[in-house]
This record gives sequence, structure tokens and C-alpha cells, in this order.
Amino acid sequence: MANIRRRTPEPEPGPMRIQHTPGMADEMMRELAPFLAEEGIDIDNIDVPDLETLNAAFARAVERLNMIQSTPVGAARDNTLATLRGVVVALINGDDAAATELLDAIPPTATSSDDATVSGSIGVGTGLLDDWLCGRNPDTPKGLAAAVRLPRGHWIGERAATDLLALARKHRAFAKHDAVIASQGGLHVLYGTALALTGTITTWAKLTHSPATELADTHIA
Repeated sequence: MANIRRRTPEPEPGPMRIQHTPGMADEMMRELAPFLAEEGIDIDNIDVPDLETLNAAFARAVERLNMIQSTPVGAARDNTLATLRGVVVALINGDDAAATELLDAIPPTATSSDDATVSGSIGVGTGLLDDWLCGRNPDTPKGLAAAVRLPRGHWIGERAATDLLALARKHRAFAKHDAVIASQGGLHVLYGTALALTGTITTWAKLTHSPATELADTHIA
């Protein structure tokens, strides 16, 4: 079984691999169809004046789909937060195997509207990091953003976590997480989000002399 902890520093990401998954294009088109329809495009009968118009419509549709997938609401958000809390508490307690199991159980796409997903977990997690580290949250201790360090050791996703923390200090982690995924890969950004949350909570605990698990329960909500 894979484990989020590594024995050696994480290497730089290699070139992104292009992999064909049968049916993926059809599935994506079905997901984009409602947004394209709002642009006046019927995916079963595409009729646009030029390729530039089509590409612009697709770009807007993809952006809207990504935003929705990254911002779960209602029960889906509650389940996403519960999953992230479980991962962070496991890492705080040194149970890397349990944290990895929870992360690997998060599906890439939801089977019901209440499910946590990879995109939703990254979106919710980076949103929390932005809120905590931007310097405007009255609940966070002074100097938290500058003091945050990742958990000791080497980890899968440590590079992504470092990038997300730097972005969160500028309130840009959520807005730019797609770019981090493009360079690091979705799995590494999912793991990195968990590491960044854990590092922030444990640093917060040290600065305030508070139990880290209690802070996780209170603020990953």
C-alpha cells in the first residue's frame, strides 16, 4: 500500500503524461453540455461561425465546471470537511497509513451529490488556507503565515504543499490551484493540500499553545 510519507525528498515532477481513457471525452462533453447550452451551443449539433468562437465558449464552460467542482455546497461540503479533518488529525497523530487511506478513498468524481471528491477536497482545502494565511482572519494568530512549516520528514505532495502555502499567503491558493495541478499532478496537489493544512494547524497550535487536534476540529469546518 502506498504511503504519503517518503524516505527521501520528493523529486521534481516529470513531464505530464497524456493517457487515453475510453469514454472520458464523452463524459466531459456531457458535463460541459449545460454550460455550452448557455453559450448557445448544442453539443449534438455544433453550429458556430468560427473556431475562435467555439474555443472561447469551451474555455468559459470548462472554467465554470471547474469552479463548481471545486466549491461543493451543502452535504457535499460537510462530507469534504469531515474527510479533510480526518486526514489532518491522522497526520497530527503520526498515523500516516490512516491519512493515506482516507486520501486514496476520495473519488475523482462523485457518485452522488453528497460525495467528497478530489476536486472538491482541493478546492475546500485551498480556500481554508487562503482564509487562514491572508492575514485578515481574526481567529488566526499573528505571524502564522510566516511561521508555517510542513510536518517534519519527506512526503508525497511536499512540493505542491510548498507552492500552495506561498499562494495562500497572497490569498491565491484557491484561484491558482489548477495551475499547481497542471505542474504537479492532481494526486500530489491533493496530498499537498492535506500537508499544507496539517502544517498550518500544527504551527497555529504552537503559537497559541493549543491542542492541534482541537484546532483541526474547530477550524476545518
